[in-house]
Amino acid sequence: MAKKNKSMAIWAIGSIPLITTLGNSMLIPILPAMKKALHLSEMQVSLTITGYSIAAAIFIPLFGYLSDRFSRKAIIIPALFLTSIGGLLAGFAAAAFSNAYLWLMVGRIIQGIGAAGTAPIAMALAGDLFKGAEQSRVLGILEASNGLGKVLSPILGALLGLLIWYAVFFAFPVICVLSIFLTWIWIKEKKNQQAPLSFRKYVHGLVSVFKLEGRWLFVTYLAGGTCLFTLFGILFFLSDLLEEKHRITGFTKGLVLAIPLLVMVTSNYFTGSRIKKNLEKMKKFILIGLLFMTLSYTLLIWFDKLILFLIILSISSVGAGLVLPCTNSLITGAVGKDRRGFVTSLYGSVRFIGVAIGPPIFARLMSWSVAGMFLSIAIFTFIVALLILFLLHVKGLDGKKDKHTTFKYTYT
Repeated sequence: MAKKNKSMAIWAIGSIPLITTLGNSMLIPILPAMKKALHLSEMQVSLTITGYSIAAAIFIPLFGYLSDRFSRKAIIIPALFLTSIGGLLAGFAAAAFSNAYLWLMVGRIIQGIGAAGTAPIAMALAGDLFKGAEQSRVLGILEASNGLGKVLSPILGALLGLLIWYAVFFAFPVICVLSIFLTWIWIKEKKNQQAPLSFRKYVHGLVSVFKLEGRWLFVTYLAGGTCLFTLFGILFFLSDLLEEKHRITGFTKGLVLAIPLLVMVTSNYFTGSRIKKNLEKMKKFILIGLLFMTLSYTLLIWFDKLILFLIILSISSVGAGLVLPCTNSLITGAVGKDRRGFVTSLYGSVRFIGVAIGPPIFARLMSWSVAGMFLSIAIFTFIVALLILFLLHVKGLDGKKDKHTTFKYTYT
């Protein structure tokens, strides 16, 4: 691949996760306004995030399988169109429909189904097009792009919210069209010379992979899901805190919400550029990242001054930035190209489940005790760190391992 084409392919792949990220993060600043305009409860508001994420989690494995059987582009481009349609429906529902909340939720679910065919498939696509240390670098860029979307989306959501709160839904088609154009022009997949595997053989290969590698895949999935669960839970809490306690709204609120996300993006890029294909380093970074998150959430129990709160919260953002590129690289390298779409998509499902359960769980914990909320989350991240310490032992090919596993490095 020529250098220019390679750079444009990275831009195209990097644009795809932005859609998934904007699908939830851009709504965070306008949730209080949505709550007031539609006379919703805290739980109903949180379901606009949860419904999108659960729909994505359910459909991701199906799209992953289809992308393995056909091609990545054949899934990504229609998925982007579907995301656009869901955004338009949600926007028009909020603007003009009598039963606005019901149809808004239908639009969000359609968006979620579309999102199922975007970021997880993009991860598999990066694994197909790039190899070795370059693959880890591109996956780091992919996670940084995801994080950049998280940084920009609260600001963009807040700015659009100044016009009217539901304007954010009409932004999705514009962004999707840009990503469709880049993907269509610059992604060149090699035609598969082999006939697609039968469904039976495909499943048999996956079962073989999970029999051999299931333990470490499980804890790696869990670590990635934990980062997204805590991130969106904290953003949900912070959005409410800024308006209710500190009276910070509009563009300023978007900027404040972007601070911990910007820290995470920086950490993502640093991690992706450092890990290469060093599995021992990946495990170390995941463990350190989870311990940073544990420390941050424990300290937040005793700090409520906004500046100190954001500084300490940023420690958890550094932690998430250490974890996510490593889990991406581990999972993308776990299987060969013919099953990579499903395995990375299953990981995408876990991430979306984390996003889905974050806001409602944090909403329930907030109503119980804010200190109890942070303590509970700190205990949870510490338990996940212990699981990583004792269960993440990746073994590569030594001539005896399953042929579908692609790692060639070993550590215990």
